[in-house]
Amino acid sequence: RVGSCGMLKLLSARPAKLIAPTHDCVPTKSSVSKPHPLRGSSTRLVLRRSRPVSITASVDMAELTKVQPGVTRVGWVGTGVMGASMCGHLMSAGFSATVFNRTMSKAQPLCDKGAVAAKTPKEVAENSDVVFTIVGFPVDVRETILGENGVLAGLKPGGIIVDMTTSDPSLAREIAALAEQRGCKAVDAPVSGGDLGARNGTLSIMCGGDQAAVAALAPLFAPMGKVTHLGGAGAGQSCKMANQVTIATTMIGLVEGMLYAHKAGLDVEQYIAAISGGAAGSKSLDLYSGRILRGDMAPGFMVKHFVKDLGIAVSECQRMGLSLPGLGLAHALYNSLAPHGEDACGTQALVRALERLNNTTLP
Repeated sequence: RVGSCGMLKLLSARPAKLIAPTHDCVPTKSSVSKPHPLRGSSTRLVLRRSRPVSITASVDMAELTKVQPGVTRVGWVGTGVMGASMCGHLMSAGFSATVFNRTMSKAQPLCDKGAVAAKTPKEVAENSDVVFTIVGFPVDVRETILGENGVLAGLKPGGIIVDMTTSDPSLAREIAALAEQRGCKAVDAPVSGGDLGARNGTLSIMCGGDQAAVAALAPLFAPMGKVTHLGGAGAGQSCKMANQVTIATTMIGLVEGMLYAHKAGLDVEQYIAAISGGAAGSKSLDLYSGRILRGDMAPGFMVKHFVKDLGIAVSECQRMGLSLPGLGLAHALYNSLAPHGEDACGTQALVRALERLNNTTLP
């Protein structure tokens, strides 16, 4: 297909690669297909040939039609603690949505609001122009996007994949390269801000990938939070790794400070109030100190997913020859929660590991 709006330009600054000659090339009577909201109308060219033809088309995003509510079809894969709220914001902004989740009951609230349920990520993509994914682990990302029934298998040329899972930077680059080969774009856009940020639409969105594609997605990102474009494919994931390193060591400081205040005989709630407006104040303190004092370990972000993130960061450090002792300590402490059945708790459950280490308990 050659999109009239230039999404698939076979005559461009980066020309297509044709291998083996063709005898002729003529449009057929049935060559006009339905318009694609991101590509405009298109014409199917029937190649009559004696030998196979190999075509590699590049995607020119310069002429990408503006993403619009009521026109652009959104797909969403992963409707858990974060994804359900994020997709809900897009629907409230006027975008139609096709959704998939392995446990479909978690997608039911979105379906009750008008979303259409799909049976596979591929089916989501077949009915979407832009597909968002936010799943658990890199292996899930690979299966969801690159698997036999994955997003890329169903996405039409000109479509865009936006992976918001915290995942491996190298996998983000692999997905972007494979999407390009199919005439699509892929953006890695992990987020920070937890369940509260997802509900309030105040997430920090860290993007890597084609700058024009990221700019075109602005109307979809806006209801979810604030976007920063960091560079090419994988840059968003690298930024998220640095973010997780910062959070991990900040959480250690938060919990250790609370335990110190308790052992020193202070009222811990008063201690938190005293430091929150000074240099020790942080988003983590605002989000988690109250939950810790209430003994509320419900997940805004699960320990097992945080352990996964820290593991990716450790691997990246090894690849780069970087030594980060605080990251190593945080990884070990969070790993210690799983044998106690606390890996499905929120990241504030770090307090449990340090309570056990010191044989003490916060009031």
